[in-house]
Amino acid sequence: MGGLFKSLTIGKHTIKYPIFQGGMGVGISWDELAGNVSKEGCLGIISAVGTGYYKNMSFVDKILSSKPFEAINFYSKIALNEIFKNARKICGDNPLGANILHAINDYGRVVRDACEAGANVIVTGAGLPTNMPEFTKNFPEVALVPIVSSAKALRVICKRWSERYKRVPDAVVVEGPLSGGHQGFKYEDCFKPEYQLESILPQVVAESTQWGSMPIIAAGGIWDRNDIDTMLTLGASGVQMGTRFLGTKECDAKAYQQILPHITKDDIELVKSPVGYPARALKIGVMQRLKEGNAPKVQCISNCVSPCQRGKEAKKVGYCIADSLGKGHLGNLEEGLYFSGANGYRVNEILSVKALVDELTKR
Repeated sequence: MGGLFKSLTIGKHTIKYPIFQGGMGVGISWDELAGNVSKEGCLGIISAVGTGYYKNMSFVDKILSSKPFEAINFYSKIALNEIFKNARKICGDNPLGANILHAINDYGRVVRDACEAGANVIVTGAGLPTNMPEFTKNFPEVALVPIVSSAKALRVICKRWSERYKRVPDAVVVEGPLSGGHQGFKYEDCFKPEYQLESILPQVVAESTQWGSMPIIAAGGIWDRNDIDTMLTLGASGVQMGTRFLGTKECDAKAYQQILPHITKDDIELVKSPVGYPARALKIGVMQRLKEGNAPKVQCISNCVSPCQRGKEAKKVGYCIADSLGKGHLGNLEEGLYFSGANGYRVNEILSVKALVDELTKR
């Protein structure tokens, strides 16, 4: 049983408690959730995905109709600035992060947008961000944190960054296959013992020592203080938790407050995604429509992620991820897509962020 937590330093930024809140989009971790997490001494992380849906899309040019057209609007700079501004009103000068998927179209532009908006830390997964430092050259104070799922992935990133940019990551998130949303593993590997977080974490920690002393953040299926202590014992410097923060009053996608207390373990499944990775989601909304054969017609509007090839992969799996996540944020229980980690069924009450952080950090 652990005692008091040590603070966590990521680049030039110090976080009181060694807990990252996972970046969850569309519209799950925006100003209210991330701002309150940072206010309570953890690292709140704003998802830069689908910001065109912010405030019921009031930040998207009205000429474009009700949906964000093209990546320039789906990843709205105006909305991202507004989200950061509002989060700062809540958390003040405490460190605040942004999560930006590498697989998105306009990745470099969105990274620069987040830096300009005031992100202290950029976290990137969904692909190997070997070019991440390219877009932060003018922002040396911004800490860069890639997400990996293997020691090999970390080796590739460190080698490329060292050769091209004369630097290594400020920290690394290692994510196991129990997380919500997209996985960094093939479908069948998500169930194999050798790919579980407890197996890959020590390997990533060992690899990181070859490149200096970067903090390793463990993610995927971490639920309570005992889990956090276990990860710290295995060599992590901190943890990232997404699903626990889904079950909070401040979660920006309010539909989760009515959904999560009523789901069971069997309501969570790994599904195919247009992004090209398996994703963990709830068997409701668009997933239910697919089973019934009456899912909405796929029509690419946002051109959100490059692997989808303008809707080609979406048509194969039967749903548009931009539309479906956007509808989830807007509370459409019939056609929305709702992600959850493997432990989502353990949310039996909706807590405030403060109550959750107290639960995780007090002994």
